[in-house]
Amino acid sequence: MGQPTPATDDGWWRSAVIYQVYVRSFADGDGDGTGDLAGVRARLPYLAELGVDALWFNPWYLSPMKDGGYDVADYRAIDPAFGTLAEAEKLIAEARELGIRTIVDIVPNHVSDQHPWFRAALAGGPERELFHFRPGRGDHGELPPNDWTSEFGGPAWTRLPDGDWYLHLFAPEQPDLNWAHPAVRQEHEDILRFWFDRGVAGVRIDSAALLAKDPCLPDFTEGRDPHPYVDRDELHDVYRAWRAVADEYGAVFVGEVWLPDTERFARYLRPDELHTAFNFSFMTCPWDAARLRRSIDDTLAEHAPVGAPATWVLCNHDVTRTVTRYGRADTGFDFATKAFGTPTDLDLGTRRARAAALLSLALPGAVYVYQGEELGLPEADIPLDRIEDPMHARSGGTDPGRDGCRVPLPWAAGEPHAGFGGEPWLPQPDGWAAYAADRQAEDPGSVLSLYRAAVRLRPEFGDGPLTWLPAPDGVLAFARAGALCVVNLADTPVDLPAHSALLLASGPLDAAGRLPADTAVWLRS
Repeated sequence: MGQPTPATDDGWWRSAVIYQVYVRSFADGDGDGTGDLAGVRARLPYLAELGVDALWFNPWYLSPMKDGGYDVADYRAIDPAFGTLAEAEKLIAEARELGIRTIVDIVPNHVSDQHPWFRAALAGGPERELFHFRPGRGDHGELPPNDWTSEFGGPAWTRLPDGDWYLHLFAPEQPDLNWAHPAVRQEHEDILRFWFDRGVAGVRIDSAALLAKDPCLPDFTEGRDPHPYVDRDELHDVYRAWRAVADEYGAVFVGEVWLPDTERFARYLRPDELHTAFNFSFMTCPWDAARLRRSIDDTLAEHAPVGAPATWVLCNHDVTRTVTRYGRADTGFDFATKAFGTPTDLDLGTRRARAAALLSLALPGAVYVYQGEELGLPEADIPLDRIEDPMHARSGGTDPGRDGCRVPLPWAAGEPHAGFGGEPWLPQPDGWAAYAADRQAEDPGSVLSLYRAAVRLRPEFGDGPLTWLPAPDGVLAFARAGALCVVNLADTPVDLPAHSALLLASGPLDAAGRLPADTAVWLRS
């Protein structure tokens, strides 16, 4: 590897459009049915034409894939299913030549049970101190050390043949690291440098608020303060150390921080900690004007004291796709409604998803676009015998899991497997080719064409603050710089405010020039 040029922080991340790449399902370059780095490299011109500023890659590291790559066995190696480290370096460089930066995913809470540290720990080595091993409770140690439950369902502890138990807040194949141990901290700072040395511009931090644990590992008590493993104060020292590393390279962080307390949330965004964090309140809102406005106001207010930009997200690899969510009568966020909610009206969901795209791209801050959202993909139904997500098995089959939003993308309508490559690792639904990128690229009314136009026109809103405009009930209207955004979430058409030009619409206006229900427009003032 040649000496890389460190990424520079020129504030690009404050208003960036960042595209999330779930490599396994993006594009298959070698025909084996699994997306890979060769497939991504071949599609870089598509991403450049879309106009995105950066790519966020879900974990591409060596992994047994017990949780879609979030069980990492080696952070310095690319999983052979995706390619090689040399290919990753080429991808980072080639994307940068097109003006696209790279963000990689770090999973600091846990590693794979195949990680060398954990294998040595199982053999009785001193590496046990790097994890949370404890004797069990009960007369014979047959009960878990405490009552914590896994995020995937079931107990958060697994017993070993020697009688000890180990902690895993996720799947048993994902043992939690002990962040009180200095070796764990040093290793992760070294991992950051490893990727920053290769030209990576930023890092997304998985489950960023879960790392630190109460050393006593007490039973969970509702309302316990501080929480035994969520948002503990000692965690901020970790991120201050990380920020010092990132500042050496001009690199940036985005944290996955799910916290209901807005003041606690903002602490992660202080100037010496993380640059940004995902905004989940907006993503989890139903299609309701009052609730969306409140979410937008709350988000901007909680970021203002620390000077951090907001992030806007409609969907990701863990969430039911936007078209399906917004096409349900119960449009609020609920993992259980992935499969068992009210029936989805895809036409309605698509209209709302198009309008939501213009809403999110008009807001101040950074926007994340999950792969396939720009194609208007709905959630796919996965046959029970093909589901791979551990959430399904760990829930006893009550949760269908997250595979429905991870189905491989359709690229070419006339090719086998809709141009993805080989036979996909998850089955594509019948009719998937209708969403193919090549077909949409030729259709000026397609979702893809809408996203391309929106990303191109987004600079019309400038860098200024948001000002709400008077609007009827059920309508969101705001101005930024010289542009206006109006979104009609009411049931009837509404008149447009005074403007000098129509920049973009998510759907056609009615015969009287009014904005129909479930439609958004961008206007020049």
